[in-house]
Amino acid sequence: MSAQKLLALIQTTDCKPENLTMKDSTTSLTTATGTPVVDNQNSITAGQKGPVLIQDFHLIEKLQHFNRERIPERVVHAKGSGAFGTFTVTDDIRQYTKAKLFDTIGKKTEVFVRFSTVGGEKGSADTERDPRGFAIKFYTEEGNWDLVGNNTPMFFIKDPIKFPDFVHTQKRDPQTNLKSARMMWDFWSKAPESLHQVTMLFSDRGTPDGLRHMDGFGSHTYSLINATGERVWVKWHLKTQQGIKNLLPEDAVRLAGEDPDYSQRDLFDSIAKGDFPKWKVFIQVMTEAQRIAWEKKTGWNAFDLTKVWPHKDFARIPVGIMELNRNPANYHADVEQAAFSPSSLVPGMGYSPDKMLQGRLFAYHDAQLYRIGTNHQYLPVNAAKCPVHHQQRDGAMAFNGNFGSAPNYETVKADGAGPKGFGHGDMGWTLSGDAGRFDERGHEDDFTQAGDLYRLMPEAEKERTTSNIARAMSSVPDDIIARQLGHFTKADADYGRRVADKLKKIHGRAATATPGTAAPSADGKVGAIA
Repeated sequence: MSAQKLLALIQTTDCKPENLTMKDSTTSLTTATGTPVVDNQNSITAGQKGPVLIQDFHLIEKLQHFNRERIPERVVHAKGSGAFGTFTVTDDIRQYTKAKLFDTIGKKTEVFVRFSTVGGEKGSADTERDPRGFAIKFYTEEGNWDLVGNNTPMFFIKDPIKFPDFVHTQKRDPQTNLKSARMMWDFWSKAPESLHQVTMLFSDRGTPDGLRHMDGFGSHTYSLINATGERVWVKWHLKTQQGIKNLLPEDAVRLAGEDPDYSQRDLFDSIAKGDFPKWKVFIQVMTEAQRIAWEKKTGWNAFDLTKVWPHKDFARIPVGIMELNRNPANYHADVEQAAFSPSSLVPGMGYSPDKMLQGRLFAYHDAQLYRIGTNHQYLPVNAAKCPVHHQQRDGAMAFNGNFGSAPNYETVKADGAGPKGFGHGDMGWTLSGDAGRFDERGHEDDFTQAGDLYRLMPEAEKERTTSNIARAMSSVPDDIIARQLGHFTKADADYGRRVADKLKKIHGRAATATPGTAAPSADGKVGAIA
């Protein structure tokens, strides 16, 4: 649409509420105030691989509105279970970080963990096929550290501007109020970056047997900073010491009807009887020099949340062990009011240019401000165990004394003196390139790691995974099936063939991939996640 026609459209509608409708896919998208949206696919970043800029109002508006769509339950991760416990340091990682919780072997830090399903409502069954949230709050002597992740090391998308759109496809159709396979697969088929996560979702790990028998991942790339100011990039892993256990699809469906709180019950009962679940904590470490070399070798972006760092390239380094040993006395007070944000770090830790992480640094905290309130950080489950000093005052439910007579401002330091570096000791990273929107879709490798994951599966799991996918796709239109089969085939020829064959049995006719989707050679850069 030309600029002249777009201006005419805006002038004729006058941006009146009754005119703010999306009639069809050709209607021009605007902000809530009627401003035309130039790009709804890519966030504004500082350089092609740089961090997201807060000047991207369209991104901010989408995330803010998305965070306020439900009252009062969480928009995502609504069905949750939680417990208190401890993290104990078992190995020395002081060469990577100055964070005090790691400064002594044997040191213990209190934690609270909340597990959750992602797409379902608060009353939904917790055995549904879905990723699981795996959020940990460490109550350290330097403040709270929130490690907010999932039971998968990757995610469906790489740019936060698409997060509200993606989650809407996992929720309910606006007309029927029913879950829609068409919406889900339409999004995934048009976003091949999702294939890696989709493959894991429909594998055995998409239906874990309770919360004690699954791994956890920080998923995003974070950074650690040592006492001399050196930084490394890092990914966090938690390996269950109860062993990986998953439910067969038919058992997950049966339990959803017989005991929709199966996973929550299992966690609570195991802790109540003294069978405390444990996870070993590991990190993968990548130096800046290694990042540059690895990206040149693989063509992958180290900060891309749809990718993993292969263990053969970056081995897991042991850090400690986490044990859950105390159930909450009141579910609402602790589990429902628990608030997490990846922005909560302590000195010796930092962020990265991961676009999804950058979006979540804003969105998670903003969601809690809306859902629980301005002073949610003083609720017992969220309160730091160390002294807190700042100039934030007032707001609803200022129940901590509102800091009494302490000043509510800090005077200006006229000489400019102040701490060096950023709040967590991170001196920042060098940026390059122009600020703008960069669309790399269609030019990036979205298939190799998904194919690697499929090829790592035992034969029986390949059969179950492709059967799960075929059943889930059985009701979607042919054009979506064809597009998605093309992605499976690009990842691995056998992957695509099996899904197509099973869809043929369901429909009684052949399912074909979109032309031009022949599979590449399957030599694979193996990226094990087990």
